[in-house]
Amino acid sequence: MRATIRACPPGGGGIAQAPWPHKMAAPVDLELKKAFTELQAKVVDTQQKVKLADIQIEQLGRTKKHAHLTDTEIMTLVDETRMYEGIGRMFILQSKGVIHNQLLEKQRIAEEKIKELEQKKSYLERSVKEAEDNIREMLMARRAQ
Repeated sequence: MRATIRACPPGGGGIAQAPWPHKMAAPVDLELKKAFTELQAKVVDTQQKVKLADIQIEQLGRTKKHAHLTDTEIMTLVDETRMYEGIGRMFILQSKGVIHNQLLEKQRIAEEKIKELEQKKSYLERSVKEAEDNIREMLMARRAQ
């Protein structure tokens, strides 16, 4: 670390003057500081929620794709093929039509949940942007004073 040594000014009584003007820094605007703190907390919270939504969307996408691929394979089989649906530890004999309908329903539900999560994600991102804009406006108003 380098230290800066300044010579004492003549008649200064042995006290070195600061290299900056003698004005004290303006007191920190508490309202602005509070707004920044709230924004930071909101951004962190929103980022976590967006990451969670992304993970859920990815998982639902995999579920939807799995159901679609399974349905595609089942539809290639003849109608008389015996099919069993796994329920817990047991398997129940089902018709091809019932299993086909269940897979279509599973795909539809996954698609709906994906849309809901996308809307939630865009709302969260919009709310953070609005909070940032509000703070920018507050800063501009302070500078104008």
